Amino acid sequence: MSYVEFRDVKKVYKTGEVEINALRDVDFEIEKGEFCVIVGASGAGKTTILNILGGMDTLTSGSVKLDGREISTLNKRQLTAYRRYDVGFVFQFYNLVQNLTALENVELAAQICKEPLDAATVLKQVGLEDRMANFPAQLSGGEQQRVAIARALAKNPKLLLCDEPTGALDYNTGKAVLKLLQDTCRNTGTTVIVITHNQALTAMADRVITVKSGTVEKVVMNDNIRNVEDLEW
Repeated sequence: MSYVEFRDVKKVYKTGEVEINALRDVDFEIEKGEFCVIVGASGAGKTTILNILGGMDTLTSGSVKLDGREISTLNKRQLTAYRRYDVGFVFQFYNLVQNLTALENVELAAQICKEPLDAATVLKQVGLEDRMANFPAQLSGGEQQRVAIARALAKNPKLLLCDEPTGALDYNTGKAVLKLLQDTCRNTGTTVIVITHNQALTAMADRVITVKSGTVEKVVMNDNIRNVEDLEW
């Protein structure tokens, strides 16, 4: 049994009489501890996949499982608990609380979890040992994204979901953040899923899922995984 499983997933959005098939026949699996990149053009359906897996959206039909647990049948209250305890999120925009320090931002997330990691320790791991007392406005974009990653990791999640995590960053800073995500996966065994439109990032993944027009076009296992430092785009 795989760690993440999508089986025949369909998602239909209705606006009045119009039905839009956001996802159809989506099938894939991801193993525990893998670094997975889901790649596709804008509007391909990759963010819908992430939202369903993250418990932020529901599916129309099919089955989604994480660690053997069927999440596609959870009610609203159960989904809230699932988002809180099982999944860490990193978005393109950092969504930090502006009037809290870096440390307080991470502690805030740790407070709602069952088995959180120590906030200061996680901030040290992401290279922000000297920036813990700084507010978001006193941090660069890359540093703010590191706080966001630390916040997600402090939850000790089963899954780390990253939606275009370098979208708001410059090239070199983006590379540093991706290296942090890759290292986190390798060093802690966290299952990391990165959603991106950037084909170059597929070279750093264990598994590459290509999404096109609302369905999975192909799934490729990468035999020649490259370090982020070696990638160019």
